[in-house]
Amino acid sequence: QVQLVESGGGLVQPGGSLRLSCVASGSTFSIVPMGWYRQTPGKQREMVATITIDGRTTHSNSVKGRFVISRDNNKNILYLQMSSLKPEDTAVYYCNSPRAFGDFFRFSWGQGTQVTVSS
Repeated sequence: QVQLVESGGGLVQPGGSLRLSCVASGSTFSIVPMGWYRQTPGKQREMVATITIDGRTTHSNSVKGRFVISRDNNKNILYLQMSSLKPEDTAVYYCNSPRAFGDFFRFSWGQGTQVTVSS
């Protein structure tokens, strides 16, 4: 069973940068698509970015041009490079593997990593 451990969050000023990491245990990481998601209290989970097995990426309009998703299949690590951070990026960030249809995911959710953008 794959376990996901997110890290790299923290408190950062507006305009700053962070790099999030998601380490996946097990051998299935390299053969499934992955994505970053975020959630704030009282709001629905939001897709931030996804990446296919062969590295094709999609980014939500709210982060396009500021965030970049990438993966290292040899190390089983998913990354999210976040730049030009805004207060509205404040959320708990999670990684998971989206299924092809519907709001379904392959793995259990990790604990997430808190990102707070504030001056």
